[in-house]
Amino acid sequence: MKPRILVVDDEESIREFLEIMLRKEGYEITCVEDGQKAIDILKKKTFDLIISDLQMPNVTGIELLKHCREAYPDVLFMMITAFGTAESAVEAMKMGAYDYITKPFKIDEVRINIANALRSKNLEVENRVLRKELQKEYSFQNLVGNSEAMHKIFDLIRKVSDSPTNILVTGESGTGKEMVAKAIHYNSPLKDRPFVSVNCGAIPENLVESELFGHKKGSFTGASSDKEGLFEVADGGTLFLDEIGELPLNSQVRILRAIQERTIRRVGGTDDIKVEVRIIAATNRDLEHMVQQGTFRQDLYYRLNVINIRTPGLRERRDDIPLLAVHFLNKYNERFGKSIQNVSKEAMDLLKKYDFPGNVRELENIIERTVALESGATVLPESLPQFVNTPTGRKMVSSDGIEITDDGIDLQKVLDQLEKELLVKAIHQASGVKKRAAKLLSITFRSMRYRVEKFNLGKIDDDELPDEGD
Repeated sequence: MKPRILVVDDEESIREFLEIMLRKEGYEITCVEDGQKAIDILKKKTFDLIISDLQMPNVTGIELLKHCREAYPDVLFMMITAFGTAESAVEAMKMGAYDYITKPFKIDEVRINIANALRSKNLEVENRVLRKELQKEYSFQNLVGNSEAMHKIFDLIRKVSDSPTNILVTGESGTGKEMVAKAIHYNSPLKDRPFVSVNCGAIPENLVESELFGHKKGSFTGASSDKEGLFEVADGGTLFLDEIGELPLNSQVRILRAIQERTIRRVGGTDDIKVEVRIIAATNRDLEHMVQQGTFRQDLYYRLNVINIRTPGLRERRDDIPLLAVHFLNKYNERFGKSIQNVSKEAMDLLKKYDFPGNVRELENIIERTVALESGATVLPESLPQFVNTPTGRKMVSSDGIEITDDGIDLQKVLDQLEKELLVKAIHQASGVKKRAAKLLSITFRSMRYRVEKFNLGKIDDDELPDEGD
């Protein structure tokens, strides 16, 4: 549709000039000679932009602007002013006018001002739609589940959303920690402000501080220009630090300072930059144990862990599996243009019995794959991946064979031994390639390197360092 513009001016020559010029630009133009006629036509027709003279008989441009701000707040308004009345034009902008143009007109200036105004309106509409979509998708009601464990999380989200308190979300990989963080943000007073997410384990160690705090031009090789860090990008909103346990100690110190002093300093910079950011951090690691080992700062841990939300593994909420399966079925039906009606009882029983080591993320991947390949109207057992069909296809770690004596056991020692055995098996299965072993264990390469060093399982060769983006 052509943008609709209403021109309001008591001078016929001005109306004719603007009508001819703007029609050539491809706009749909309506012209009236006074403010009252503009008010009357606005009751019958919608416009994207009103261009009105300031001084008119009956209803002035200022009076028309007041009326439009109250009755049609989404319509852009530009004021036409004569030379020497800039003060009135500034007053009009304070009241909500987008801009003003002065007589005599400079054609190119008028053309650019109107194009910029309409472009601004389009961006505003697009952002409004985007915010609604984000709010709809990430409102806590869309964290699917009817189990007691999920109701507890819903209640916590309700309670903490309005508070600026830092939050630590813990739980296994794939349990929806980022969804919880987004639900908190989009149900909070910050919902119209930025939500910035960063996976701390995916940033190369030598670039962590540049990514988070920004850098100055020339501060290191490759820093060809000044760059904003993610703390600055998130200013006024929420910064979600996923996999916070993967951060090196020196970066932990700087994050602690940013939280405590609400200021950051770019790499290579000397100026402190004030930032107001709500921090939501997430991890699948045991930060308390890391604090005891000296690999995570205790003071930062206490700063982050003001409120803890633990996302349960799917094994702990099996009653939610049917709800989630149908939710993902609908999602991927829409995405792939399919119309699969349901999941058969037999297929659903298999899903409910499966242990889901990858949790909700794995269930979503299974349903996505199934919808992509399914040609019938119902998901049948044979439609599911083989490892779901065959209970022995994937073996979960079991506590069978571990005896708890009357004297008790050293749980951390047992877990360390189990972790070491699984690392050795994964490295062996990956023919010694640590990067491949990390993928087998669903951990980051940095986490793999930490564990290899922890258990003295060799060293990471230079040619095994991850490619950019790994």
